[in-house]
Amino acid sequence: MDIDFDPAKDAANISKHGVSLAEAESLEWDELLAIPDDPHHYGEARYIGFAPIERRVFCVVFTDREQTRRIISLRKANAREVNRYARQKD
Repeated sequence: MDIDFDPAKDAANISKHGVSLAEAESLEWDELLAIPDDPHHYGEARYIGFAPIERRVFCVVFTDREQTRRIISLRKANAREVNRYARQKD
């Protein structure tokens, strides 16, 4: 699946989280744990997921559009999220 994102959103994400949305290409998507986000706020099905990039867990918000996965946000997962990810992967 192709990865896509809004360049303006990428600039905002870099400023806020210090991570480019382009880094989502490096996520280990086969290790993804995702839950649906509330669709009433956005008008489309969004997911909040956790997956590693080189053994560091990241939080990714995305939506799937036909053959494209649109990245909305990407940041390093906090300690609580990393622990939850590790428990659920075991």
